[in-house]
Amino acid sequence: MFRLSRAAEYSIRGLLHLTLMEGKGAQDIEAISKAQDVPKAYLSKLFQQLAKKGFVKSTRGPIGGFVLARNPSEITLLEVIEATEGPIYLNVCLIRAGYCNRDALCPVHDVWGEAQTSFIEVLKSCTFSDLAARGKKKAVADVIVE
Repeated sequence: MFRLSRAAEYSIRGLLHLTLMEGKGAQDIEAISKAQDVPKAYLSKLFQQLAKKGFVKSTRGPIGGFVLARNPSEITLLEVIEATEGPIYLNVCLIRAGYCNRDALCPVHDVWGEAQTSFIEVLKSCTFSDLAARGKKKAVADVIVE
């Protein structure tokens, strides 16, 4: 089963929080941790990595914290997943031509390739601005239902 690591999931949650709070100043790691239900120490470590890769910026001091380093409309799910986990492969046969000695013979190989291409395109087309808009719609729908 293909499954995102906790690191990728928590990185996505943290960046989504910063997207939703954009324009409201730097966000404290503890507040992000509580709001996104992510262990503070783990999120701190992830944000350090995300800062090195140019997704977030940190500021120190009493009003310090984290902000996005780029416009959320320019950050895709694919970028964040690959920054956290490396390239996505649905099966080992897709790592490179010849990696699997059956890739020329296997009828499933082409299906894996098509599925991977589609999956990557979906992740590449989804930005953090898109995710924030979806989140706001869900929040409004939840209020209406209650």
